[in-house]
Amino acid sequence: MMDEGETRGTPAEPLSTPGVSLAIDPEEQFATRAAWLYFVAGLTQAQIGKKLGLNRTRVNRLLAQARDLGLVQINITGRLASCVELEEKLVQRYGLEEAIVVPTPPDQELIPQVIATAAAAALSVRLKDGMSVGVGWGRTLRLSIQSVPRRQLGRLSIVSLLGGLTRGSAMNPHETASHLADLVGAQCYYVAAPALTDTQSTRDLLMAQPMLHEIFERGARVDLAFLSVGELTPTCTMTRVGLVTRAEVDDLLKVGAVGDISAHWIDRDGRLVDHPLNQRVVALSPEKLKDIPCVMIASGGKTKVPGLRGVLRGGMCNVIITDEQTATSILAMEDT
Repeated sequence: MMDEGETRGTPAEPLSTPGVSLAIDPEEQFATRAAWLYFVAGLTQAQIGKKLGLNRTRVNRLLAQARDLGLVQINITGRLASCVELEEKLVQRYGLEEAIVVPTPPDQELIPQVIATAAAAALSVRLKDGMSVGVGWGRTLRLSIQSVPRRQLGRLSIVSLLGGLTRGSAMNPHETASHLADLVGAQCYYVAAPALTDTQSTRDLLMAQPMLHEIFERGARVDLAFLSVGELTPTCTMTRVGLVTRAEVDDLLKVGAVGDISAHWIDRDGRLVDHPLNQRVVALSPEKLKDIPCVMIASGGKTKVPGLRGVLRGGMCNVIITDEQTATSILAMEDT
């Protein structure tokens, strides 16, 4: 019989690359986390159980397993030990509810996929009957939702937190929200407007419409928001889908922008930069994110470091899912 607290959602299928193993055994993951918290952080079994959502019997079993597998010697030797330490540092530094750090794959192109697998598992655990979930956009979120197991939940609603693209794209916010809604049998609410308007006056006119006003009111009241952070480079997603020009990227850099969240450009401390693009965005304001009970951010990679740090410093994140190198770089920036 399974102990209470053992079920934490259906794990997504592990990624595979010829010659490279990216899969993490869930039992090894839990055993390493428990061992680090017990032998290094000095937590009691009861405290570990509360932190990991497990009962004391399960924690005791994991500690025994860690010893049997040789993960515990003079120090923790499991391949996730460094990730667990980074998780604790992120939680303590930014006051997070949870941090999930996965090993950085040898191939940097695989970072979004590795993070997406962990993010899908973390999101699946939190989805409950009667919840409302706000969804952003981006490659990592799209990959994450592809790994969410299909199951039927009652009275669940999915709300897109920003407008859509005016041309077809697999990363269209509408597609991301509708895919998640289909997987869990939820009602889906779209923003029937572009993510970026041509002028501020057009944006103001759209936002004043009762239909959009209702959607964004609903978005501000979601129980959980699932978002990603965008980079600011000449080849970023915003430029690839035609929302921002290369010249605008240069202008954003000059005013101190480091990345975007929900299509809003922010500086190193998570504040909106003074740029016309931020006056043309049809999306939930980052300030509204601070009132949402749980905001999950899934992002990683060298170019995402400044933006992720800005979101963390700005208090717009409760749960972060990222990779080891990214986490290390974020924390290193705080020490400089």
